[in-house]
Amino acid sequence: MGGSEKRNGITIAGNIVTDVVKDIDVYPSVGMLSSISRITRGVGGSVPNVGIDLTTIDPSFPVKGLGCVGDDEYGRYVLGELTRHGVDTSGIRVLKDAATSFSDVMSLPTGDRTFFHLRGANALFGPEHVDVSKLDCRILHAAYILLLDRFDAPDEEYGTVMARFLCSVRQRGIETSLDIVSDSAGRYAKTVVPALSYCDYFIVNENECCAVWQTEPRKSDGSMDLSALESAMRRTLEAGVKQKVVVHAKELSACLSRSGAFTVVPSLDVPDGFIKGSVGAGDAFCAGALYSICHGAGDREMLEFASAAAAASLSSENAVDGMRTREEINALMRAFPRKKLDFSPEGK
Repeated sequence: MGGSEKRNGITIAGNIVTDVVKDIDVYPSVGMLSSISRITRGVGGSVPNVGIDLTTIDPSFPVKGLGCVGDDEYGRYVLGELTRHGVDTSGIRVLKDAATSFSDVMSLPTGDRTFFHLRGANALFGPEHVDVSKLDCRILHAAYILLLDRFDAPDEEYGTVMARFLCSVRQRGIETSLDIVSDSAGRYAKTVVPALSYCDYFIVNENECCAVWQTEPRKSDGSMDLSALESAMRRTLEAGVKQKVVVHAKELSACLSRSGAFTVVPSLDVPDGFIKGSVGAGDAFCAGALYSICHGAGDREMLEFASAAAAASLSSENAVDGMRTREEINALMRAFPRKKLDFSPEGK
């Protein structure tokens, strides 16, 4: 290890998606018709969401994407959006015989949504598409485990291909960060745990962190069980995470550092009407956390900034348009109070 202090910026390796949102009047039963009133298109997946959020927070901050798209309209669209926002796309491979991953999102007037997803080129993205010897970033953020078929595949020596890949990245003196997706198939222990030994920062939501250890983050009344959450975070750290386990939830965010320090920060209490949509809020939090870490922020400062970045994201229907500059996020923190929780902000 060593040398990471000489590096700058963040490289994001993972899912690249085009979201096509279709506003419908009713979700039809089989064989029936529903009218579409509006179609909008936006980016999705960790590479566009986190990448564009980072360059919006700080246009001077170096951000690069790694992944695969198809040679098609959706691929050209998402590459164009990344380039327009200042994300380096030179590491994104265009596959001739694959379709760009997309989601058809059926949105009801109530705000409820149904997703039809094609994994497409994301399922083909593998270590052979990344030249590790040319990586020159402070942190490589990989996401999402459980949605990257090639990286999720087993490896006899490391447990998973992702674990082997992250090991090779860390050997370059580059710190690594991980995010995962919620999964109902019970693959957490098999797919997530092996990668933790080669991960510096594990940034997930409360359900994902606890699901790795088959525990519940909330009490029967729906309130956060902070003791259960802290226990799951400690087990995650003990499983090999090198520096920090960071968890975000609707009402709070928490950080457990290798030193043993456990920090909890309530979310911003935004006014009625501020929230337009929640898609991309987790990636916005992740972008804020990674940006703070790169700039030497302490755990509390990191959580405060990341949760404010997530709050900014809530002001837009899509994943990235709500994000604001660093100065605007700081102003948001001054404008809104933090939520009142039934436990000490310091955690225990």
